Amino acid sequence: MRPLDEHRAASLALAEPLAPEARGLDELDGMVLAEDVRSEEYLPRWDNSAMDGYAVRAADVSPGVTLRVVAELAAGAADEPVVAAGTAARIMTGAPVPEGADAVVPVEDTDGGTESVTIRVVPAAGAHIRRAGEDAVPGDLVVAAGTALGPAHIAAIASVGRASALVHRRPRVAVVSTGDELVAPGTRLRRGQLPDSNSWLLAAAVREAGGVAIRIGPVADDPEALHALLLGIQDVDLIVTSGGVSMGAYDVVKAALADEPGVEFVQVAVQPGKPQGLGRLPGGTPIVTLPGNPVSSFASFEMFVRPALRRMAGHTDVERPTVTAISDDAWTTPPERAQVMPVRYVSDGGHPHVVRATAGGSGSHLVARLALVEGLAVIPAEVDSVAVGDRIAVLRVGA
Repeated sequence: MRPLDEHRAASLALAEPLAPEARGLDELDGMVLAEDVRSEEYLPRWDNSAMDGYAVRAADVSPGVTLRVVAELAAGAADEPVVAAGTAARIMTGAPVPEGADAVVPVEDTDGGTESVTIRVVPAAGAHIRRAGEDAVPGDLVVAAGTALGPAHIAAIASVGRASALVHRRPRVAVVSTGDELVAPGTRLRRGQLPDSNSWLLAAAVREAGGVAIRIGPVADDPEALHALLLGIQDVDLIVTSGGVSMGAYDVVKAALADEPGVEFVQVAVQPGKPQGLGRLPGGTPIVTLPGNPVSSFASFEMFVRPALRRMAGHTDVERPTVTAISDDAWTTPPERAQVMPVRYVSDGGHPHVVRATAGGSGSHLVARLALVEGLAVIPAEVDSVAVGDRIAVLRVGA
């Protein structure tokens, strides 16, 4: 059997960062920046007022002095008045400071008017003025390449006057679920049928990882038809299938791709998720084939697909955050296989404590209980059992 880490490396090797492309500001959220964004101007671009008040010459001001108001300046005003001796300009927050003024007196420190103003508090030179270049000067790095963009980053890009930026596009992923027994959720079931949950599970997981999901299926157990379908999928960066990769007589994915030299099917030393497949189709499209049992699909996606998607999207840190947790539960592990155990958090107290998400543990069919999963405990193959109090590595996968 192939070790878990070896298969993880093989799946990650299928992925390369997608070519950068320019996207508008309203599309950048969650995408990874593919260029350094630098300031080309001074930010702020001019000295401006930090308060609503009056722009004055500090040397002219003494307690109770009355100054003639020569202008009123709102934010965005293009006027260029001059504040001479004995005068002031009424000014709003963000408005450019007029020539001659070197301080702003907040309106609450005045008996203000539109024609004259009496100053009650004497300002220091420079008071309440935001200086040009305080935020950035030309050439300053504002957002670095490789940053996963959030609201503050997008605001920073906009602040330097950029309407777009180069980013790695979101990977497009075809999700194909297979099995004669599967029907669309909401369909009245006959004996032997199951609602298709895998395609919905995997499509949502693709989106959560930053990709665009194209959901296909459920697809019947017809190897020739499935082969034609898979080779006919266009304009995607990855295909992910679920089901049909084990050792049974009706393992349709394995049968459909058996003659494709670029695709291999292997047994991985992990539980759940032992049967796996991956490779490239004749056109070069990467494909990862996952088991059909829902918990196996869920765990396999986290182990083998999500890191590859993150790399395609331009992320350098492709793995889930890992914490060391204390087990408040005990269970045995499969011989000579790593185990990926769904867990939930029960307390913190300065250190996270976890238990198995369900009494069924890592049973690969327990799909309804997936909603309880908050993490995946990854137990190495050389560990025979987990005892209460053991420290274990947990990938945080829940909210």
